Amino acid sequence: MNRRWTARLALASGVAAVAVLLVFAGIASVVLVAVGLAGIALTAAGVWWLLTHTGWVRALAALLAVAAPITVLVLYAAAGLLWVVLVSLGLWSLALSAGRAALSDGGAPGMPERSAGRPEHPFLIMNPRSGGGKVEKFHLAERARELGAEVVVLDPDHRQDVAELARQAVRDGADLLGVAGGDGTQALVAGVAAENDIPFMVISAGTRNHFAMDLGLDRQDPSTCLAALSDGVEMRVDLGHIEAGEADGETTERVFVNNASFGAYAAVVQSPAYRDDKARTVLETLPDLLTHHAGARLRVRAGSLTLNAPQALLVSNNPYGRGDSAGLGRRERLDSGELGVLGVDVASAAEATELLLRGGRGRGLTVATAREVVIDADTPVIPVGVDGEALLLRTPVRCRLPSRELRVRVPRHRPGVPRSAPPVDWRRVRRLALTMGRTAAGRDPA
Repeated sequence: MNRRWTARLALASGVAAVAVLLVFAGIASVVLVAVGLAGIALTAAGVWWLLTHTGWVRALAALLAVAAPITVLVLYAAAGLLWVVLVSLGLWSLALSAGRAALSDGGAPGMPERSAGRPEHPFLIMNPRSGGGKVEKFHLAERARELGAEVVVLDPDHRQDVAELARQAVRDGADLLGVAGGDGTQALVAGVAAENDIPFMVISAGTRNHFAMDLGLDRQDPSTCLAALSDGVEMRVDLGHIEAGEADGETTERVFVNNASFGAYAAVVQSPAYRDDKARTVLETLPDLLTHHAGARLRVRAGSLTLNAPQALLVSNNPYGRGDSAGLGRRERLDSGELGVLGVDVASAAEATELLLRGGRGRGLTVATAREVVIDADTPVIPVGVDGEALLLRTPVRCRLPSRELRVRVPRHRPGVPRSAPPVDWRRVRRLALTMGRTAAGRDPA
């Protein structure tokens, strides 16, 4: 089905969603929509009060967040119109999906790549605990050695300096560095590879594998990543840098392949109790952090943009796509030379509701890009999460993004980067649906 017919499906589904309400509910359809919106607003308010209060207020907020949607469903069922609402929502979901598909032109072209010869002395570091034991499950060490790689499997009972292991390997003649592990370990070794201008290889043996996903690698079977040793191509991608002083006074510079987080989330993960009881730690610490009764007040400068006292800040190695229905976790490019900036500053239940009703768009969320981001605060030291690792850094903290600094070796044949669907622009969908002939088939009339 071409884009023109997909746009027509989107329009037809949207009209049908409204028609179902009008035909089967009549004037009551207005009440149905109003009740639904009220339920969403009350749920959002309940969640906000749950996160920002303690004691009996939190208990009432939790009750509201649960009771509001249930009450809406009961009211629909009592009126005998629950099926009407469900059918209308299903049609509207189809309309949104078809609208995004119609506006998608296949996404931006992939990152440039070039053929690469087989490395003579590849050196791979593997963490046996990553991803619940994927190194052993997929026999990654054995397979890599069969392909001629030197493999070091980390000792889970003793902490090892993976960056120093990588530097020693380079001194011993390694012409490729690779990691089977989480994004934090990937970043440390990637920094060494960039310093020495040798290729870096990612093996998707971590839990989330965000960096591997954005490189288009297979996250289900990490053994397929080893094909880069025998039939690989090379890409140049960006590598984020964070510069600051550490709490002990020493100056430090680290790299990140995904992001650096500041504010509420970074403060929560600093707690010693977070690892053992995440939910309880979050609920105990968030109220003071979100209401600025605890934690540092950040001052952020991202290019020409200034943010004062955001509750949370995420600086990413290239911006995340906002059309991803799975969340802000997907980057279609890693070579734009731009940091992604996401700032959250929700001051009230009303702003939390606005964010929910507008699909993540509203006064409480700032989205931008910049080549450099500087974070200062009213305290000399702030918590920072760098690719999931909790740090304490002295302010100001500077994030920058040297363009295409890292050489990445990936398999020639791989799944590819999933494309994020664009937000639905109904004017563009309508123009595309009504355009006839070669114009519709050849280019987007919008």
